[in-house]
Amino acid sequence: MAGPDAAAVERAFRHESGPAVATLTRLFGDLDVAEEAVQEAFVVAVERWRRDGVPPNPGGWIVTTARRKALDRLRRESSRHRRQTEAAALARPDDGAGEVGAVRDDQLRLVFACCHPALAREAQVGLTLRLVAGLATDQIARAFLVPEATVAQRISRAKRKIRDAAIPYRVPEAWELPDRLPPVLSVLYLVFNEGYSASDGEHLVRTELCEEALRLARTLAELMPDEPEVLGLLALMVLVEARRPARVAPDGSPVLLTDQDRARWDAALLDEGRAIVRACLRRGRPGPYQVQAAVNAVHADAATWEDTDWAQIVALYDQLLALAPTPVVALNRAVALAERDGPDAALEEVEALDPALAGYRPFHAARAELLRRAGRDAEARTAYAAARSLGANDAEASFLRSRWAELG
Repeated sequence: MAGPDAAAVERAFRHESGPAVATLTRLFGDLDVAEEAVQEAFVVAVERWRRDGVPPNPGGWIVTTARRKALDRLRRESSRHRRQTEAAALARPDDGAGEVGAVRDDQLRLVFACCHPALAREAQVGLTLRLVAGLATDQIARAFLVPEATVAQRISRAKRKIRDAAIPYRVPEAWELPDRLPPVLSVLYLVFNEGYSASDGEHLVRTELCEEALRLARTLAELMPDEPEVLGLLALMVLVEARRPARVAPDGSPVLLTDQDRARWDAALLDEGRAIVRACLRRGRPGPYQVQAAVNAVHADAATWEDTDWAQIVALYDQLLALAPTPVVALNRAVALAERDGPDAALEEVEALDPALAGYRPFHAARAELLRRAGRDAEARTAYAAARSLGANDAEASFLRSRWAELG
């Protein structure tokens, strides 16, 4: 694909494919039918939009075209089940499928449907990231630190189980929510992470994913206002989102937290995030997302990098490590430890994480920065090269190259 029309189709696919799949799944009750119909609709869009231009409501156009494609497919199927599915779909009103409000509701329904307790946890999260966020299989694999083939197999099995077990497409009743909440929170967290630091592509940030994850987190908080971890995740997203305006330089390159112009941080979002964190603290039921939000609230409270209360941040990471003892949490704690005790103390802990995080790009990037600060330039160059070899978006890859070259 080349040219402005092709770019418009690609943007529409990133923005609209998840909501469209969600709407079609509601109408037809079949994830495979929905996903294939949406893909076919985008194939039509490539030709039609090049000739006629992008319609005013691309999402509505895709949903309408995909619905017709799905019905055509069902008419070609001869099984009784397919005929019944077609009849049910034809009988349902469109409900304004192309309208924003309906699409938003469908997104949340699809998240909960994919996070059914009958599916394995990895399958729940992987399937939802694929369908709702539109992430590619390799992007999901990098998030899970597993081979791409493993993710593809998990998604295929999950979709087959949903179909064979006739798992309903609906928001669960109140008593069912606790079983589904952990994977739902994981999905929203990973969607936001992919948006805030894209695993590939031209730009550092995928704004549409950040905004969609934050919107879904707000919707979930309205649905479950008494769940501290729901509020903790919302606070975490809000506080991190507040820093986004200062995170990218005019040339598109990343700006480290150390160098960000804090006057560009969104003051309203910072106030909102800190207020949610205080509300969570009053509940006295700490969880991993709440603690991560508290870490970011400490950053928000500092007028400058030098004013940051690193002792408090390390203490919060100690608490987080007790709640979620993962190598990634240990890496983040070590980065904070470097600010409190110096890079050598942090490197001692980082080196111990090498086997677990050998394929994790942020590990090598963080290690490179610590080695650089410790004056171990040759080792830092090797670490920067290792980070570059593990793939990145163009902006981050350029940043890593420049850091590597500075030591050259």
